[in-house]
Amino acid sequence: MREVLKLRAKQIGLEVIKLMDDLPNKPSVWVLTKQIIRSSTSIGANYRAAFRAKSDADFVYKLKIVEEETDETIYWLEVLEESKLVDNQKIQLLKQECEEILSIVVATIKTKRLNINNKQ
Repeated sequence: MREVLKLRAKQIGLEVIKLMDDLPNKPSVWVLTKQIIRSSTSIGANYRAAFRAKSDADFVYKLKIVEEETDETIYWLEVLEESKLVDNQKIQLLKQECEEILSIVVATIKTKRLNINNKQ
């Protein structure tokens, strides 16, 4: 499961990069592109980093970053959707994938926190 989610998290960034390449070359789009590429590629990078955590607390901390970056990516996808700059079908698929990853990460954080509390 961990490896599958690692791949899915990386794939989000790659799909966003492809989507951004289809946008018009305008100043308003430059800002959106920069923001969403940063947040979407950060999902995979930080998910991967979580498994190099030095402790359970560090693992949770790194997964919280994944949670934040995934939520931020959803926000930027919503902005793109509302701006009507991109085909909404593409955005819907990316949003759905981000929401699934977000749900898994949040559940993992909750489980890990319970495990940490039970050890004490």
